Amino acid sequence: MGRCRVALLIAPLVLVPSLSVAQTHRTDDSVIHRLWTEGMERSRVEPLAQALIDSIGPRLSGSPGYLAATDWLVRTYEGWGVPARREQYGTWRGWRLGPVHADLVAPRVQTLVAHLLAWSAGTSGPVEGDVVVPPEGLEPGDVDRWLAGARGAWVLVSPPEAMCRAPQELERFARPETTARLADHQRSVETGWRRRFAPFGPSLLARFEAAGVAGFLTSNWSGGWGVNKVQSGPAMVGAMLDLSCEDYALLARLAERNQGPRLRVDATAEDLGEVAMFNVVAELKGTALPNEYVLLSAHLDSWHSATGATDNGTGTITMLEAMRILRAVYPNPRRTILVGHWGGEEQGLIGSAAFAEDHPDVVEGLQALFNQDNGTWRVDTLEAQGFARAGEHLARWMALVPAEIADHVSLSAPGAQANTGSDHVSFLCRGAPAFRLQSAYPEYRQYTWHTNLDTYDKIVFDDLRENATLAAMLAYAASEDPERVPRDRVVLPINPRTGQPRDWARCGRVRRTSGRP
Repeated sequence: MGRCRVALLIAPLVLVPSLSVAQTHRTDDSVIHRLWTEGMERSRVEPLAQALIDSIGPRLSGSPGYLAATDWLVRTYEGWGVPARREQYGTWRGWRLGPVHADLVAPRVQTLVAHLLAWSAGTSGPVEGDVVVPPEGLEPGDVDRWLAGARGAWVLVSPPEAMCRAPQELERFARPETTARLADHQRSVETGWRRRFAPFGPSLLARFEAAGVAGFLTSNWSGGWGVNKVQSGPAMVGAMLDLSCEDYALLARLAERNQGPRLRVDATAEDLGEVAMFNVVAELKGTALPNEYVLLSAHLDSWHSATGATDNGTGTITMLEAMRILRAVYPNPRRTILVGHWGGEEQGLIGSAAFAEDHPDVVEGLQALFNQDNGTWRVDTLEAQGFARAGEHLARWMALVPAEIADHVSLSAPGAQANTGSDHVSFLCRGAPAFRLQSAYPEYRQYTWHTNLDTYDKIVFDDLRENATLAAMLAYAASEDPERVPRDRVVLPINPRTGQPRDWARCGRVRRTSGRP
């Protein structure tokens, strides 16, 4: 449907109308009461999360862990009497990660915190070599000679951090001039690092590999205590390890001062070839409007250096538990209620986009989608995503939700499409009403999003229980709504970079394979 040409609308966040539990119980809507009881008093979020996060663990696309998680979801749904299926949407590079161990062995001994980057090659047993970095001032004519001397060495390829202290601690406790001096020093380090590698040209990693280096060392510090972003490295590169912020900086200092650092690495990884990738879809069939849909949405895949607890184990459990609650209380919905556990979100919203492309009937019949993908805290915002009249429906649905939950949720309508980085966009770009159950962000971004600290202990189960109950109530309310959510759009707010209204979310090409040779 084309964009509705109306005046630019930017509404402030407005507290969603809500009723207290007592008020809710005085209505004729006994279903809300029973959803509350099932979700808040008989919650299963803890055992479900423990099984997924601890027992299955990381769920990298193409890994055995991801496939195990899809099997577990189907078994769990079927055990509750909810029809569920795996839908193959494509393939991805298969990879099995084994033990990884890295030790400094000279000039002293120290075990380091290390992770292989996703889909990296292993080492085929322990490999020991010097730790090197190109010197400053290396002339292009000297590159080949330096590369010959780097054979069998571990190469530092990213600039080290001057300090691995969380920046908010510096802002709180350090002198302003200290903070400024550290920032200037870091900028100088990064500029110098670029100069070190400039003589090698744009294909520097390939040149290093051709020269026979042992592998590559990098560090992508997240800005918090002991935490790195650990994702994937460049395609077709050998063993590449992420080291913790200070372990990496230690090696850099030793190498720059010619103090003879040597590293022993034993990293096990197996290339499994191109393997099938699946979404998991479960369904409660609608009794009155089976070809209209309410879709609960969360991605199942994760990165691999931790167990993917908050990205997106919490979203997965929210929607899994919501379906359990609905099956127990509201098994015969008016509209069909689906849940999609998507694969390949971390590689570009692949699973959800493939589902939307493969199921135009669901997109056409979509009453509402609710997506959750932003950490452990309770939902605090619902945005109407630029749909001109969706706010009326969201407010009406939220009015059924007890105050203990609803009082913490704000409604932004018509909304600015403030966050377009998750699976709701695969439907939003096709003009379908797709909403995001948004939670507070800063600590999640710093400490658990794509990091080595995204583990079970970070889950706040009181919030997770509440989020699952909210998702179930919204699904019920959207299913029972006598009206369809209209799809006419507002003009989005001004993009400050262009001075023009922001573009509506656009659908990209669905990448269904890893594209490896």
